[in-house]
Amino acid sequence: MEKPIIKLENVWKTYKLGKVDLNAIKGIDLEVFPGSFVTIMGASGSGKSTLLNIIGCLDTPTKGKVFLKNKDISMLSENQLSQLRGKTIGFIFQEFNLLPNLNALENVMLPMVFQGVPLEERKKRAKQLLISMHLGERIFHQPAELSGGERQRVAAARAFANNPELVIADEPTGNLDSTTGKKIMEVLTNFHKERGKTIIVVTHDPNIASYTEEIINIKDGEIIANHKQADKVLWNKQ
Repeated sequence: MEKPIIKLENVWKTYKLGKVDLNAIKGIDLEVFPGSFVTIMGASGSGKSTLLNIIGCLDTPTKGKVFLKNKDISMLSENQLSQLRGKTIGFIFQEFNLLPNLNALENVMLPMVFQGVPLEERKKRAKQLLISMHLGERIFHQPAELSGGERQRVAAARAFANNPELVIADEPTGNLDSTTGKKIMEVLTNFHKERGKTIIVVTHDPNIASYTEEIINIKDGEIIANHKQADKVLWNKQ
């Protein structure tokens, strides 16, 4: 039986605000299987960013367990987790997070440095990814010389640099106009279809969610609905 790439069991994240405990996410159970294309959707303050950080193993839960590729992340050292996360997960952020003093090629090469990929292989892979994003003419341009859409495509290329099994995109179109946002979602859809990548998109925008195959709705830190596209709602909890 196929095992989930990410599994959450009764996950809670609690922040202390003075004497008050704030539960950002409450008792979440979630499985994401290889090859899935999933949206986590919710309004601002719903807990989706906290959930993203836990799914991406950037943060640890206050209570509950997180498994990445069947490994309980609480049993790994920070170094082991960093290595596993670096090989397994690519991230695309709303703010692009490109290094301004590096050109497009160098930005895409960067994650491969931490995985020990040889220089020539880094250059070759980064160039191929940028060409696949229709950025072949822009590889030596710095972020300030690129449009918002071009910067986000560089960020997408960087996310795929280590050939990760899972890519997490946090509001990937949040700073883009609708036409450019559509192009970014087409890039992600193509990578999902052609390379079988597992992709999780976090958004508040139903138009973005419509590209994916499954939508998980989160409200007040809880999953309230989970449904597959072109399908009935699997369940709905109000």
